[in-house]
Amino acid sequence: MASSEGFLRQRKSAGASTSSSSQQQSTAAESSGVKADNARSQKEEVVWGKTPGGVVFRVPTTHDVLTTLFHPGYPKSHLDLLNLGLLGFQIVLYLCLSRKAAQIFFFFYFAFWRAAYDGGLGYVLTKQSKKKWIEREVQRLGWLDEKRCPKIREWIRKQLVGKMGKDYSFDELPLEYNTWLLFRQAVDVILVNDFLSYCMFAFSCFRVPEDLSIAVHIMRWVGGIALIAFNLWVKTEAHNVVKDYGWYWGDCFFQRGNLVFDGVFELAPHPMYSVGYAGYYGLSLISGSYAVLFVSLAGHAAQFAFLVLFENPHIERLYGQRKAIAKRVPLPSSHSQNKSGLSEEADQKDASTSQIGSYFPTPSATEGETATETELETEMDDDISAVKSRSLSGKAKASKLARHQINLSVSTMSSNGDSEHSILNGSSPVTTIGSSQRRKVLSQHDLLNKYFRRDAVVLRNIDFLRAMDVMLVLIMSYGLAFVFFPTLSAKGQLIAHFLHALAWCIAHYFGLGLLLRAQSENKFLVRHYLKNYVYDYAQKDGAQNAIIEAFSNWKSIYNLSMCMTYVSCIGVAWKAYSVPHDWTVGHELLRHTLGAILIALHVWATIESYEVLGIFGWFFGDFFMEEFPAHLEYTGIYRYLNNPEAMGGAGYFGLASISGSKLVLALAVIRHLANWWFLSNVEHPHMRKLYGDSLRKDAGFVKVMKTVATKNVKILESRAGKHAPELKRVAREVIGTFDKVYEETADAVEEFLARSGPRISEVVQETKILLSQSREKLVITRVANDISSYDTSKYKVSVAPSATTGTLSFYLGQPITINWQAPHKHSRKDWIGLYRVGANKSKQVTKTSSMGMWLPVHDEEWDGDVPLGYDRAPQVQRDAEKGTITFKGNTLPWLVGRYEVRYHHDGKYNVMSMDGPIEIYVDKPADVNFTTVRESLKRIVPLCLDNDPSLVPLSCKAPKESSTVEDCEPILDDPESSTTNVDSRVDQDDRDPDDFSFWSERQAKRICAAIKQIFDVEYAPEVIVADANLTTLANRILVSKEILSSGTTSNGA
Repeated sequence: MASSEGFLRQRKSAGASTSSSSQQQSTAAESSGVKADNARSQKEEVVWGKTPGGVVFRVPTTHDVLTTLFHPGYPKSHLDLLNLGLLGFQIVLYLCLSRKAAQIFFFFYFAFWRAAYDGGLGYVLTKQSKKKWIEREVQRLGWLDEKRCPKIREWIRKQLVGKMGKDYSFDELPLEYNTWLLFRQAVDVILVNDFLSYCMFAFSCFRVPEDLSIAVHIMRWVGGIALIAFNLWVKTEAHNVVKDYGWYWGDCFFQRGNLVFDGVFELAPHPMYSVGYAGYYGLSLISGSYAVLFVSLAGHAAQFAFLVLFENPHIERLYGQRKAIAKRVPLPSSHSQNKSGLSEEADQKDASTSQIGSYFPTPSATEGETATETELETEMDDDISAVKSRSLSGKAKASKLARHQINLSVSTMSSNGDSEHSILNGSSPVTTIGSSQRRKVLSQHDLLNKYFRRDAVVLRNIDFLRAMDVMLVLIMSYGLAFVFFPTLSAKGQLIAHFLHALAWCIAHYFGLGLLLRAQSENKFLVRHYLKNYVYDYAQKDGAQNAIIEAFSNWKSIYNLSMCMTYVSCIGVAWKAYSVPHDWTVGHELLRHTLGAILIALHVWATIESYEVLGIFGWFFGDFFMEEFPAHLEYTGIYRYLNNPEAMGGAGYFGLASISGSKLVLALAVIRHLANWWFLSNVEHPHMRKLYGDSLRKDAGFVKVMKTVATKNVKILESRAGKHAPELKRVAREVIGTFDKVYEETADAVEEFLARSGPRISEVVQETKILLSQSREKLVITRVANDISSYDTSKYKVSVAPSATTGTLSFYLGQPITINWQAPHKHSRKDWIGLYRVGANKSKQVTKTSSMGMWLPVHDEEWDGDVPLGYDRAPQVQRDAEKGTITFKGNTLPWLVGRYEVRYHHDGKYNVMSMDGPIEIYVDKPADVNFTTVRESLKRIVPLCLDNDPSLVPLSCKAPKESSTVEDCEPILDDPESSTTNVDSRVDQDDRDPDDFSFWSERQAKRICAAIKQIFDVEYAPEVIVADANLTTLANRILVSKEILSSGTTSNGA
């Protein structure tokens, strides 16, 4: 029951631009055929099929299963007789078994056939779709080989010839078609028994519900019969459209004429899997049983699982057309749309681009030109070549016409930073450093990245360093807490509020403190926004956008956290507070008065601090921005105190005094200690780094207290008389002792840090390496038991030297070719992997994962990473086998370092041979400027894009002797992808030569990794996809390096 979308994709492959011409040719051919033999063409229609090997054959006429199975005029094969016997067996059991026994038996019997359908057929068809498994098994077993298995071949021939018509010839048709006919007979057994077993289960569960009116019973029967009739109509109509070819998944075996889907396939998506199971629920209504309803739901869900796990991947694999990500196609202007004769649908198709990580699905609507389009179209090689030539010439004409149309231009930046719309004004465009000489036109890709920047969709793309996302998560969390929070006692509520306030206190002082310290040390927040978000550096002050956005979000998060700290603490005090019955008894009035004074002191100190700091200092602006003058002014409250924030915590002690709660007092103490940690470990180190010796040691209050203390000491000395010298000596000794202890302690700590610093750095580095290797260790090492019977000396693996260096040093992303040699009887499941040097201590057994960096010696023997277990085909005996494999794309290591090659035995981890080490390297430019950065990108980007000519920038391709752009060919060879955009050579004149695109997000991740290793600047794949231009990306790297290196002691960005 193949899906409609598969054939829609097959129809679309002919190309929208050639549909009219192909229809005209088809119509002309059919007209000539009608004139030649009108009577014959009306009675039968010639349908041609084509095997994967290219063999073209005439598809014979087939008959549906109900006709061949139940019509007495058709001969019955042995499988038909088996099928009829199984059907009769079910009916006999239904009549003989008790109702309860029948329910149990047919429940498990239906489960068996449903599992055989959705599980068994799904598994077999998946292997057939990927590796032609059924055909290869038939070949391996020799069932259709007259020499190897003549009896089996003759039996199969009789089974097939008896069911087919006169136009069927078993010997003349290819193996793929005969295998499909044999497969469909097995499918008939499963489908028919699956249907009947479900019906028998429903009949055994039939009952008449009680307490229902006659009208309800009538509605129940009428609705059930209507659903069953609708089910039968959908199946019949669907079969009339797809015929046996689609019903039995014929496209897994061979290809035939394109199909046009109309009728029931316009009713709903996948009608045979969706509305085609309405009869299940109709029978559930009639039987009046919940058991039948739930079994129907389970069976229908299994059918959808078959659709998702087999059908859709098969459709995508066979008919899917990949869409390039970040491909820039100019948007048509309204003026050109009104004047040009091009259709609007073609413009929309040319302007469509894909988003990262996803591809546009094939439309589920019928794409036929008319409802009367022929159901089957015969494909001929001459017609296809003629259509392709006309399609290419038509596209070239459309491209030339588009070059004379008006294009909207994005604003370009002049030398003084002003934004100008030079194209729209009619003036010549202003070029900046590194700007492309080709005019940049507006595209849908640029518009999407202009207005959408990792926006949160429900909880997708949530960024906890973005204020709006933090607020969203908090609102949702508090809303859920109100719903699911259990009912607590008064004491339990108080403890809950205390924990809530404690969490906000820790988050505010320690969480945000660590974040602010990371910003001070290495510009963590600015790095985060540079990495994950796209900024237009062509605008005026565009380089500062990352700093501005990071600081804006920091302000919002800090203000939110501070407010919630206050609110949560007030909540604890409110829960702990009780109004005194008598204010004159005890110290109630004193507590409230003292608390009010402390709160007032807190408010006054906070206001005074804000008056001095201003909005810039209040939000720690000097941690982010360097444009402001770096000077200190000790005015206002800072004239008296270096850290008035300590007085700013008096309100917490005031609340503790008023509430009389030990929990509130504990919270005040914790808050005071957390603030002290924040000042000591975050603010003071940054102030010392920023202002150096300009910081004063003693505030006004401390100076006054020292002066008063000095005066008091002199007064004591005058009154002490003759004992003054002795007192001075004792005081000096005590002070000297404290100074000596302090100096010795400081020296010891400094010496310890000096000695342990390198060791700590080494431990940290080793920890990072171990963490990076942790995923490699997650592998269950499987070894062969018969390894002793293999001579490892006959296995050999060697690395072919690099074509550029002539050594075993390869540039990051450069393909690596491996030569291998093995005995003739080596396992067909042998494989070769790349591993970092030192990752495996043993040379006999590999104990770490290859992380995807492996290739099978015989690719046809593997389905992904699972060996298929095929037996070796008969071949000429020889001592050894040789071959080569090439690591490229996803199988390459994308981290610089030294690697080794390991040849493994029989799909396991026994090492038969090794070679290496090989070195993966990158060239870091000595001088970072636009030219060097762009040249580095010109080398690494094509490698990351697998050297695909349809993806790499035109500027990375070298022209031939002809100076025309159309004659350009890529410098680099060996493109991995066979999918080439036909329009890429036609519209090169409209393309910025530095533009590039992607097939998947993984290619963008490779560029991110390469930039990190070459320039020490980290970007998210979304940023690379948004730029998709060498010049833009080079400018981004330069601006990022400038922003991250200014005002910091860290090396690089």
